[in-house]
Amino acid sequence: MKIKSILVSIVAPMSDHAANRGEKLLGNASSIKRRPDGRVYISGQMQRHVLFSALERLNADDEQNGSTYVSNGDGVSLDISKDLRSDLGGFLDTNQGDYSGRRTAPLTATPAIALEESEVGRDLLIRLKMDGQNKGEGKKQALATNEYSQTDTMLMNFHLDVGAIGLTKQYEYADEKHIATRYEDHLTDASEKMRRVKLFLEATNSMTDYANQARNAVSGEPQKVLIVLDNRHSRKAIRYFAPQTTDAERENILKELGSRGAMYFLGDDTGMSTETPVYEAYQKAFKALQENELYTPIAH
Repeated sequence: MKIKSILVSIVAPMSDHAANRGEKLLGNASSIKRRPDGRVYISGQMQRHVLFSALERLNADDEQNGSTYVSNGDGVSLDISKDLRSDLGGFLDTNQGDYSGRRTAPLTATPAIALEESEVGRDLLIRLKMDGQNKGEGKKQALATNEYSQTDTMLMNFHLDVGAIGLTKQYEYADEKHIATRYEDHLTDASEKMRRVKLFLEATNSMTDYANQARNAVSGEPQKVLIVLDNRHSRKAIRYFAPQTTDAERENILKELGSRGAMYFLGDDTGMSTETPVYEAYQKAFKALQENELYTPIAH
């Protein structure tokens, strides 16, 4: 099978967290992001940040990384051959003035959303001015509150357009009409594309670097996972773990995947819905990657 896209849907429990605080909505209070229905969420931007942080660590540990790296989000390069964020995460350089300065990201993410209404609490933070002799402009006594969410089961999804990895599109125009599209391959080593796909998949199992958590350990590592290696572009399976999805719809989603020859791997550490734990689902997905072909729009 030619794998055109990979979808990873994850359920992860989080406790006493503020994985993605928003602006100070309540005076001097750092507010956690919430939907109108009371469920907390973590923005798609933060999800991509956490994923690329995991990918950076994994790439640094990979003996086959060569000269590749993951650039900072505030300084993405245009070098797709070396910069994994530039390749998988895309970029927009308005100084280029044409399509060469724009790259649509092959890797996309949904916000992480709690499956049920969240219980949000507040911490009172006090900063005391201890030095009574200091007459200068030092730190003054201050009060602040920080919101946190007590216990949430978060649903998050990631999708990878396999065919776009390592490529840029070149458009040919005549009389202001688009007449042809060509692809430029920036990866000289054929195995590098497979390596990047594996890094993406492994990074979805290593989500830990959430904002505002420098001293608090928060994990987005999967408790349940659905991995889909697909022969077409589809994101329908992101509905699988959604709370409004019925058992019949879940069954039909898997039947549809099987009907077109797509491969899917379910993992559940709770043992409630499948005997396959999360780590085995990932192992099976890695094995299937090795045994199948990655799609490319370039004819060889």
